[in-house]
Amino acid sequence: MPDHTALTEPLRDLAAWTAYFQRAELPVLAQTAEALEAMRANEDAVDANQIGEMVSADPLMTLKVLAHAATHRHARVVTDTETVTATLVLMGITPFFRAFGAQTSVDELLASEPEALAGLQGVIRRAHRGATFALAFAVHRMDPDAAVIHEAALLHDFAEMLLWCHAPVLALRIRAAQLADPALRSCDIQRQVLNVELADLQQSLMKAWHLPELLVRISDERHADQASVRNVLLAVRLARHTARGWDNAALPDDVDDIAALLNLSPASALQMVRSIES
Repeated sequence: MPDHTALTEPLRDLAAWTAYFQRAELPVLAQTAEALEAMRANEDAVDANQIGEMVSADPLMTLKVLAHAATHRHARVVTDTETVTATLVLMGITPFFRAFGAQTSVDELLASEPEALAGLQGVIRRAHRGATFALAFAVHRMDPDAAVIHEAALLHDFAEMLLWCHAPVLALRIRAAQLADPALRSCDIQRQVLNVELADLQQSLMKAWHLPELLVRISDERHADQASVRNVLLAVRLARHTARGWDNAALPDDVDDIAALLNLSPASALQMVRSIES
C-alpha cells in the first residue's frame, strides 16, 4: 500500500477538492480486492458478466472502472458505455486485469481509523439499499435506463465515501455536528467544514472523469423534474431515512412521493417498499 496522508484541514474551494480527488487513490472493499486476485489467477475462465457482478457490488470499484474507461477511451469510440458490464465488454478481459492490478482495500487504508472505517461502511450499506430501491422503482416504471438508475443510486454518495477514505477527521467533524443538531442541513455543515458541498464536488468529479453523460444527468439533483432523477433521489432518501428502522418521522412523506412517482396509492407504495427487502 502506498503512503497515505489524510487531509485534516479543508481545501480552498471546489477546484482544489476536485484536483485532489482526481489524483487520490480510490481504494476498494476488501472482498473486491480478494475476488479480483482470485479471478486474475483463473483469467481464462472468467467473462465480463462475472467481473461485472463483482465490480457492481462495490461502489468504489464501480467508480474506479467507469472513471478509468472514460479517461482511456479510444478516440474512435464516440458513444458512452453506461454500465460496468458494457464497459468491460468494450475493454476486454486481459486489458482489464492489466489496468487493475492488486488493489488497496479500505480496511488497509483506514486500519488506524476504525471509527472512519465504520462510517464508510455505513455509507456503503446505505448505497446498496438505495440502489436496490432505485432498481425496483425503475423496473416498476418500465424505465429502459433501469441499469443506469441502479448505478446512479449506488454512486449517489461517492463523494462522502471518498471523504471518509481521505479526510476522516473532516468526515467525523461533519457527523458530530449533525448528531449534535439533527435539524442542521447537510449542505450547511458541509460548506462550513469543507468549503464546498459534497453534491457539487460529486458533479465536478463526474465531469472531470468524463463519466457517461446519462449517468451524470440522472445523478444531478437539479434535474429533479425528470422521473429518472426523482427515481434515484427518492430511493436514496428512503434508504437514508430507514437506515435505523421503519419508524422515521419523514417516512410518510417519502411514501407519498414514491406513490406519486410509481402511480400507486400510498398504502400500496408502502407495501411495495417494505416487500423489496423482505
